Amino acid sequence: VETTKFRQNTDSSCHTVVVGVVWHQSLSLTHFSASRFCHLRHKSSLSLSFSRSRSLSMDSIVESGWQYLITHYSDFQLSCIGSFIIHESVFFLSGLPFIFLERTGLLSNYKIQTKSNTPEAQGKCIAWLLLYHFCVNFPLMMGSYSVFKFMGMQSSFPLPSWKVVSAQILFYFIIEDFVFYWGHRILHTKWLYKNVHSVHHEYATPFGLTSEYAHPAEILFLGFATIIGPALTGPHLITLWLWMMLRVIETVEAHCGYHFPWSPSNFLPLYGGADFHDYHHRLLYTKSGNYSSTFVYMDWIFGTDKGYRKLQALKEA
Repeated sequence: VETTKFRQNTDSSCHTVVVGVVWHQSLSLTHFSASRFCHLRHKSSLSLSFSRSRSLSMDSIVESGWQYLITHYSDFQLSCIGSFIIHESVFFLSGLPFIFLERTGLLSNYKIQTKSNTPEAQGKCIAWLLLYHFCVNFPLMMGSYSVFKFMGMQSSFPLPSWKVVSAQILFYFIIEDFVFYWGHRILHTKWLYKNVHSVHHEYATPFGLTSEYAHPAEILFLGFATIIGPALTGPHLITLWLWMMLRVIETVEAHCGYHFPWSPSNFLPLYGGADFHDYHHRLLYTKSGNYSSTFVYMDWIFGTDKGYRKLQALKEA
């Protein structure tokens, strides 16, 4: 009997010890999990706060910079002279490197055509561009100022949100594509090509800067496609500047003569790019097709890219 009681007491003690150990471990695990959860939540909260503060910091920088501009320069100066300076800076900074690539032969394995332009042809292009920009583009910017102001363009605060800016620029790309396609296609009729558009096609092997090498009449005619979107919506000047920069970079890339692994056409659906437009420059005016500006859907809808698509299919076969 004593032995039995001893065993029962022993079992009871062991059970108590086991329960105590399990309870202790459970409390420890719960405490660890709670601590870990709090740590992760705190870390996530800090990351979100950092992201927000970073965004606020960027907004503050933009607003401070814009405050300086509108304080020191008039609306007319910013809209005309400022726009011209931004255009020239973005155009030549994005276009000149392709002259360097063509002259040195660097990255030649990505060049679409084997032919290259002579230094004399490149120099001629730059000289005429400077003349066109100062005698056509700049007066056009000044002349269109009153139109933009009438349609509601402003440069004061508040600055537009990124949602508004993005929506407006998307609209500009869509309407520019539509108007440019038909204007460009008209320029490929016999008389207009011979007397106007043939100037732009002097360079069968285009390079970045040839994107704006054209007859003054064509600059005015096709330039309408670029400004019609902003003219209809009366955007904030900062939106207009961003649209101009994107449009300049796009047209320089389309004429650059190189197709890189990082070219936008490899990633953006319906984007034409250099290979698409280079095909347009290689062929005779009546057979070229590929009239679109940025995206290719207009050529696809009206069947003016059939030759290019057949060539691409042969390359892939």
